[in-house]
Amino acid sequence: QNDGRLRLSRQGVIFKNSKTGKVDNIQASELAEGVWRRVALGHGLKLLTKNGHVYKYDGFRESEFDKLSDFFKAHYRLELAEKDLCVKGWNWGTVRFGGQLLSFDIGEQPVFEIPLSNVSQCTTGKNEVTLEFHQNDDAEVSLMEVRFYVPPTQEDGVDPVEAFAQNVLSKADVIQATGDAICIFRELQCLTPRGRYDIRIYPTFLHLHGKTFDYKIPYTTVLRLFLLPHKDQRQMFFVISLDPPIKQGQTRYHFLILLFSKDEDISLTLNMNEEEVEKRFEGRLTKNMSGSLYEMVSRVMKALVNRKITVPGNFQGHSGAQCITCSYKASSGLLYPLERGFIYVHKPPVHIRFDEISFVNFARGTTTTRSFDFEIETKQGTQYTFSSIEREEYGKLFDFVNAKKLNIKNRGLKEGMKQSYDEYADSDEDQHDAYLERMKEEGKIREENANDSSDGSGEETDESFNPGEEDDDVAEEFDSNASASSSSGDGDSDRDEKKPAKKAKIVKDRKPRKKQPENKKGKDPNAPKRPMSAYMLWLNANRERIKSDHPGISITDLSKKAGELWKAMSKERKEEWDRKAEDARRDYEKAMKEYSVGSKAESSKAERSKKKKKKQEKQLKGKAEKKGATSKSLSSTKSTAKSMSESFKSKEFVSSDESSSEESKKEDSEEEGAASPPPSSEDSASGSD
Repeated sequence: QNDGRLRLSRQGVIFKNSKTGKVDNIQASELAEGVWRRVALGHGLKLLTKNGHVYKYDGFRESEFDKLSDFFKAHYRLELAEKDLCVKGWNWGTVRFGGQLLSFDIGEQPVFEIPLSNVSQCTTGKNEVTLEFHQNDDAEVSLMEVRFYVPPTQEDGVDPVEAFAQNVLSKADVIQATGDAICIFRELQCLTPRGRYDIRIYPTFLHLHGKTFDYKIPYTTVLRLFLLPHKDQRQMFFVISLDPPIKQGQTRYHFLILLFSKDEDISLTLNMNEEEVEKRFEGRLTKNMSGSLYEMVSRVMKALVNRKITVPGNFQGHSGAQCITCSYKASSGLLYPLERGFIYVHKPPVHIRFDEISFVNFARGTTTTRSFDFEIETKQGTQYTFSSIEREEYGKLFDFVNAKKLNIKNRGLKEGMKQSYDEYADSDEDQHDAYLERMKEEGKIREENANDSSDGSGEETDESFNPGEEDDDVAEEFDSNASASSSSGDGDSDRDEKKPAKKAKIVKDRKPRKKQPENKKGKDPNAPKRPMSAYMLWLNANRERIKSDHPGISITDLSKKAGELWKAMSKERKEEWDRKAEDARRDYEKAMKEYSVGSKAESSKAERSKKKKKKQEKQLKGKAEKKGATSKSLSSTKSTAKSMSESFKSKEFVSSDESSSEESKKEDSEEEGAASPPPSSEDSASGSD
């Protein structure tokens, strides 16, 4: 169901799950049968052990059968049998139970097989059996139910449906809380899932009983156990890693986290007699035990799950604690560097093994310089960022990462740092990152060239930005001392007279890039290309040969090698390439002459059209100016006349400020009467009428 790596050795078969890190180890003496068959993903290998367990591995190529068959014969003394699945499409056949598998056969050929450990429930009806399965979180579509019709038989006393169901239930992963619990821990504080739960310990599973939810956790799903001290040294975390996780609706809990106080003590009595305890746990547990609550829980879980408890190693932070306070996503928590990985508690809990880490990185904090971020990227491309780590923790964490031989980003993998934490890493070749090496080499060459040019030339060169190394003599506009330095220069003139002025470092301001003038042409793509030197002609002709002589050579190493070969070449052989370079130069000069003649004709034509256009624009501009001047003169005469009429007033029109408006109107009318000519006789007659 999950990807991983398979290793076949003389001692047995080892499979390591890439997702969980869980290792299946099958001893050669336990193997009973090996079957090779065609499956959906190419070809598959099915291994059956003497105790009834079945292991299936897919993804093989057809060409690998002969190699595997010979290996099985030589080392395991097994014949790798070829068996094909039946593809007739019939839906009736025979059900056969073998070990952990239910096989549906037509004739002698199997159609499909169901691992009974995946069955979560089995129910019976009239002539019918229904199998329900655990949901697979890694698959987009999961098979949830299969129904079998079981025809009635004439035999008395045996119900075929019940017999079928009993065969399934005997091997299925069905949790049935029958019998009494071995012990019960009351009201334990649980961080994930949150709440207080009673934990009932049964022989095959763990039962969490809360006010709202109940969870039943089979011991087969427990991957790892962790016991981690809190930073305050008064509390303890007990972490249970689960695969598959427990579910509540759409929520998945991959970790069960319990929080204990170190002061809590308990006296525990197991619900078994002393002989049963001794027989089952072989001295790891006793019937009556007492001590700290966290010690009792961890001791019982270790004995029942049969797995080691992981505790922090020799790492000690700045404050003396075995963990580091940090934030992951939105929540604050504790990061524990372990002997084989990192674990973060508590929200959300994260466990990262060293063998799945691609590289780690120390980054500057985004909000303040008092903290830094610790980034981890896995080989699958997942990135975890633990932020807001105190600056004092940097040295301790860096030394720990260095000691564990993890690859630190931007520094590369140091020589001799071979990662030894993988359980069978010797079988795989050490992966060499050619791209990283090439980048490092090119960086070194660039630095050397920059140093050479800055030493040799008297001209100013651009300086690289090195924080903390540049001189602070010249204050920037955003510097807090900028205003102080400018104002102090005026007020402290007498101090400056006594003390010789410090020669400020002349920093030339970078001039803004000038706009390309309109008449200046860009590079013409049709222009002939410059000829290559003799060395470049030789390199182009011999590049492939050098690559074939030195497979996997990087670009920088190839350039170095070519330089050495050219240097060692005899004068006679170099003359041949000098002649070719000279011929190329002559051809270029000839082509350049032809190109310049054509370009001159084009440029003169363009110049003439440009001059004509300028002349037209000038004429239009002159006309517009003339028109504007005329309209301006007209408007000025109008305004002069208006101002003159407004400024001239007769004596009669001048009245005191105290005079009313009516008097002024009257005077106006009288003045108009005096000024107007006498009316004609016709007008007077019409007026009298």
